[in-house]
Amino acid sequence: MSDPVPHKDLTKEEVVDLLRARGITPTQQRVDIARILFARPQHLSADQVLAAVNAERAHVSKATVYNTLGLFARKRLVREVIVDPSRVFYDSNTRPHHHFYNVDRHTLTDVDEQMVSIETLPTPPADTELDGVDVIIRVRDRQPGR
Repeated sequence: MSDPVPHKDLTKEEVVDLLRARGITPTQQRVDIARILFARPQHLSADQVLAAVNAERAHVSKATVYNTLGLFARKRLVREVIVDPSRVFYDSNTRPHHHFYNVDRHTLTDVDEQMVSIETLPTPPADTELDGVDVIIRVRDRQPGR
C-alpha cells in the first residue's frame, strides 16, 4: 500500500508533486479536486466534491469529478466506500479502518481498525491475495419510543 496522504492545506506545488509521485498527470481540475479532498480527513460523495470545487474555482464538470475520483481510487489516494449501490463516498483516510454508516443522515464515521475483531477469514481464491477488509456498520438515529 502507498503512504497515506497528509491531511492539511496542501499548496498547489505539494499537490502537483503528490499526483506526479502516483503517476497522475496534474491537470488544474485534478489539483483542485485533490486540494478539497486532502484538506482534512473526510468522507465526500462525488456530488459534494463537485459542489466544493465549483464553489471555489471555475466550473468543473460532473464527469471530470467522477473520472478523477475513480483515478484517485485506483492510485490509492482515496478509498472508495460503497455503502449501497447508489451511494459511494470517497475517503481521504487511506489507513486501514472501518466505518459506521448512518442510514438516516447518509454520513460515514471512522472506526479504528483495532475496535473491530475478525477472528478468521476464508482462504482467498487461487491466484489471489488478501488486499484488505472493510467493515461497514449500519446505524440509524434513535426514534423516541423505540
